[in-house]
Amino acid sequence: MLPQLRRDQFDNLEKHTQSGIEFVERYSKFVKERSEIEISYAKQIRNLSKKYQPKKNSREEEENKYTSCRAFLSTLNELNDYAGQHEVIAENLTSQIITELSRYLTELKAERKSHFHDGRKAQQQIESLWKQLESSKRRFERDCKEADRAQQYFERMDADINVTKADVEKARQQAQMRHQIAADSKTEYSNYLTKFNQEQNEHYYTLIPNIFQKLQEMEERRIERVGVSMKTYADVDREVLPIVGKCLDGMTKAAESIEPKTDSKQVVESYKSGFEPPGDVEFEDYGPGQTMKRTVSETSLSNSRGEAKERPGGGKSKGKLWPFIKNKNKLMSLLTSPHQPPPAPPASSPPSPCAVPNDPQSPKQNKEPLSNRFNEFMASKPKMTCLRSLRRGGSGPEDFSHLPPEQRRKKLQAKIDDINKDIQKEMDQKDALTKMKGVYEKNPQMGDPASVDPRLVEMAMNIEKLQSEVQKFEGWLAEVEGRLPSRSDPPRRQSGLYESQNSNSTMVDNNCAQDRESPDGSYTEEQSSETQVKVAIANTPEFDDEFDDGDEETLPTIGTCKAVYSFEGNTPLTGHNEGTISVTEGELLFVIEQDKGDGWTRVRRNEEEEGYVPTSYVEVFLETNTKDS
Repeated sequence: MLPQLRRDQFDNLEKHTQSGIEFVERYSKFVKERSEIEISYAKQIRNLSKKYQPKKNSREEEENKYTSCRAFLSTLNELNDYAGQHEVIAENLTSQIITELSRYLTELKAERKSHFHDGRKAQQQIESLWKQLESSKRRFERDCKEADRAQQYFERMDADINVTKADVEKARQQAQMRHQIAADSKTEYSNYLTKFNQEQNEHYYTLIPNIFQKLQEMEERRIERVGVSMKTYADVDREVLPIVGKCLDGMTKAAESIEPKTDSKQVVESYKSGFEPPGDVEFEDYGPGQTMKRTVSETSLSNSRGEAKERPGGGKSKGKLWPFIKNKNKLMSLLTSPHQPPPAPPASSPPSPCAVPNDPQSPKQNKEPLSNRFNEFMASKPKMTCLRSLRRGGSGPEDFSHLPPEQRRKKLQAKIDDINKDIQKEMDQKDALTKMKGVYEKNPQMGDPASVDPRLVEMAMNIEKLQSEVQKFEGWLAEVEGRLPSRSDPPRRQSGLYESQNSNSTMVDNNCAQDRESPDGSYTEEQSSETQVKVAIANTPEFDDEFDDGDEETLPTIGTCKAVYSFEGNTPLTGHNEGTISVTEGELLFVIEQDKGDGWTRVRRNEEEEGYVPTSYVEVFLETNTKDS
């Protein structure tokens, strides 16, 4: 700093140092916001990791046996550690920068205030001396002028002959007194001037330079402190990089541990059924007066040979023909439209425009096969899985007879292993109590041997009970292993549906014998297939309890329709028009399925009421995207 800095430079320094303090406060605020961002980011990462952690007793927990799922779990754990490092960054930024800068700012403001207070005090002192010097100078000037006037007055009086001698003497004394006052004022002015010069010299060459030097050092320390904080800011991030690198290495290692072949083998082992493949279908010739046998494909809906038959124990296994729908009546309404053709509209009213292409009297109408209706129903439920029953624990009987043979064998074996572990645990505890009883018998002062007997009896009963459980499950396991087909056995064609429904076979065959012909002369067996399905569902008593209502999904709405005529649908008393719904003239309904060529349109009134109505009885308004598709 130059010693000749004037007061305006002093004011500039004051503004500059204030801006320096504001810069430190701004940088401290920046670091604080960065710390808050790190804390928020770490919290979101932890919540994300927690959100995708497998839930207990859920399907996700069972899937951890796959290498890809275990790798994902390891990635989530590493991500949780990664979030912890961001929390470390936030803590270090707060403790090493924000807290330190806050304390330093307090000290810096106090030091700056002290220096500028000293500067202002020195400035006021020099200004006070300058005012005193100016005052003594003006007084000296005034006294000198008065002394000159007194001397001139004395000289005039002395030259005037008319003035008395006493007046001349008085004028001479007055002039001398004025000269003495002027001499005193001169001395005082000289003293003030000397003092001011000394103070001014000390002010500009000692006091002010020292103050400026202290301000300069203060400013340099401030700048240096900001630089140290910036370096610490970078070091805080650098310190966690090794651990962050380990977290990323863990994620990479987890990804490299994925084994597709192992996972695929796990799937094969988990869902291997053990069913014997069906054999070839025999050729049946057609002759006059003969009725061809109706069979259902075993690859889709029928039960296996072993599950359809009655077990030696007297119980029957569950026959699950339709593993997606709980309500049987709703199943039939989904798969088939009403059997009889729709009624013609009243003759008194003109037919609706949409009834022309779907006229029930059209000679070329063909009913849609049951398999097509089933395939359409399956396509409308993409989220369902036929293996859901295998994943639900505790929903089946104790012997796991609802599972395929191979899966049943695995479940039984796992159950036997668990019971054996419990037996071993009970036996270990029994051995420990037996040893304790022996110690009590040898040292009665340690305890009463008889106090252990009730517990030993209880353990013996538990072991006996568990052993009986093992024998029971081992019997079921032996039964399953005896039924599993060997690879050398030739495949045989199975007809589980007819074997499991022997009591209804006569009625089914009679219905099937009444073969129908479509108007164009082609043969159709839709009625017999539907009858078989109804008989199979009606004789499955445990079907309703196998699946939840929550798995059913409603079909989307594709348009609206307005009833042109009233129609009496299905009623519980008559049973006519099964799967239909009653409508009144002018009623508005939602369309969920277009006419498939059989003269019926599927509509919905609300979430619980839906069914078929004759297409010629309603006027359909389809949505634009449905028409385009």
